[in-house]
Amino acid sequence: MTRFMGTHLNRVDAKGRVSVPAPFRTALRAHGDAAQDAGAADIILRPSHIYPCIEGWPAHVFHALAAPLDRLDLFSDQQEDMAAAIYASAMTVEADREGRIVLPETLARHAQLKDAALFMGLGRMFQIWEPNAGERRLVEARGRARGITLPAAPSGAGS
Repeated sequence: MTRFMGTHLNRVDAKGRVSVPAPFRTALRAHGDAAQDAGAADIILRPSHIYPCIEGWPAHVFHALAAPLDRLDLFSDQQEDMAAAIYASAMTVEADREGRIVLPETLARHAQLKDAALFMGLGRMFQIWEPNAGERRLVEARGRARGITLPAAPSGAGS
């Protein structure tokens, strides 16, 4: 699976458009090819329910979130809260020929974006931050990650 990697700073223009970083566009195309029903330019944007940023998801990866959500009891508080947190403010956007997307006003306001946006790759998805807040988040994450180890990959993985 193609992963979103790196941190990229891009300008937000007066119309609220921002260029999706080229490596992220490449990853989105690969995800689009892998999920034949999802268009290469389809991106689901949603406000993070943890941080003041926007999450960006390839459409088919985002829709796969429904599987674990569907295991919760229908109409339970947990199911309805998670469904609202995940889906209620999510929006599909398409990149134009130059790789730009229009940031919906409600999402830009949630992330406090003005004239620049920091794109942060997080593997299967990415985040869009106000640059100073994004830098603070990176420092915080690196500090909290000290001492955390990952489980060993099964033999033969990654080849």
